[in-house]
Amino acid sequence: MFYLYKDRIVQINKKIQIDGRHGEGGGQLLRTALTLSSLCQVPLYMNHIRGNRKKPGLRSQHLLAITSLATITKAEVQGATIDSHELIFEPGEIHEGNYSFHIGTAGSTSLVLQAMIPVLLAGKMPSQIQITGGTHVPWSPSFHYIKTVFLPVLKTMGGNVTIEIDKWGWYPKGGGSIRAVIKNTQGLKAIHFSNRGKLRYLHILSAVSNLPLSIAERQRDQSIKRLEHLRLKPTTSIANAPSYGQGTVLFLHAQFEGGVGGFSSLGKKGKSAEEVADDACNEFIKFFDSNGVIDIHLADQLVLYMALARGRSTLITERITEHLLTNIWVIEQFLPVTFDIERETGKIEVDGIGFR
Repeated sequence: MFYLYKDRIVQINKKIQIDGRHGEGGGQLLRTALTLSSLCQVPLYMNHIRGNRKKPGLRSQHLLAITSLATITKAEVQGATIDSHELIFEPGEIHEGNYSFHIGTAGSTSLVLQAMIPVLLAGKMPSQIQITGGTHVPWSPSFHYIKTVFLPVLKTMGGNVTIEIDKWGWYPKGGGSIRAVIKNTQGLKAIHFSNRGKLRYLHILSAVSNLPLSIAERQRDQSIKRLEHLRLKPTTSIANAPSYGQGTVLFLHAQFEGGVGGFSSLGKKGKSAEEVADDACNEFIKFFDSNGVIDIHLADQLVLYMALARGRSTLITERITEHLLTNIWVIEQFLPVTFDIERETGKIEVDGIGFR
């Protein structure tokens, strides 16, 4: 496999071996490695999968990331079973099309989708994807984060992806359903998030499923109260979301002149509506008071696209996390890029390879 890099044709490495204990040592390391293996058509051998977790090995949502990319690339796979600590993934060419995937649990639909997006962007035709599982679950970006924060930024780079939600999926029942259309691209452009500027827009979404709507109203009211001292005048919306299970979420979408962030909190048994709102607002206020231009989760999601884009990209996030450093490390194992990282300022820069 070859790609264009600074007007030169460069060949990628022929085989990649990854130790799943590196850095943060979780599922993102696996997903990024699978994505790059599929995109570059390079065999991947990974051991000690999720080696730094209390329960290491593959879980259902990780299996779906493997099987979905294996389906798209007609890969030969060994070790794709629950609790497996080793994986051999040998991808073939990318096959666009219409695909439907079912996690079977409340595993994150967003994380599975994100593993596929870079691969299908490199296809020759658009693809349509349907995924069932969790849409608003712990330790992953929610559907609304992907739709309102991540995808608009990706579009400015030249990646056109649209998503819709048919049913919300909460932990532990899952059963949510999302649809995505991923249009192929001829290449990605560099991004520059170096000056946040003034806040242009702040929206608060408060939602419940199969619970009294008054809970969503209390979440909304508490968030407005918590943000009063900032004099930001947010807009708000309440949703009574269709779902098989019960759940609540408060999501804040902040759009600045030159930056963006998303901040959310999920309800759970024993956690009051006010506490749900407080958690999301605390994250937003922390970001608002920082020099960050984009939030830490968006930084995680964008570094791969920065490496693939043509030209030098820059972002400033509120802090450099171990999760982010691990993701960067994996990218550097596959691609001839070196990220410049300033821990004190949260600044990250890289010269992308112009993959197409």
